[in-house]
Amino acid sequence: MIRKRAIVTGTVQGVGFRWAAREQAQAIGVTGWARNRADGSVEVEVEGEPAAVDRMLAWLREGPPGSEVAGLDVTDTAPDGDDGFRIRQTA
Repeated sequence: MIRKRAIVTGTVQGVGFRWAAREQAQAIGVTGWARNRADGSVEVEVEGEPAAVDRMLAWLREGPPGSEVAGLDVTDTAPDGDDGFRIRQTA
């Protein structure tokens, strides 16, 4: 299991990005969370098998219809055993 933190920039708030990310994560089979940040970006943590995490990161680079992803900054973080994918409060 691996875990990645991604900061997604662009037009990613007010377009259903977090909700679509949760649906996509559930379909792929990864866990973690997503939340809006005060600077207009969305922060996402994704945990799972490496191939599944890579698929989720690829989806984050595109985003749902209505979004315009300008950038994706990804860093490694320690797995913490999430049991689902949640929407968190704004950071």
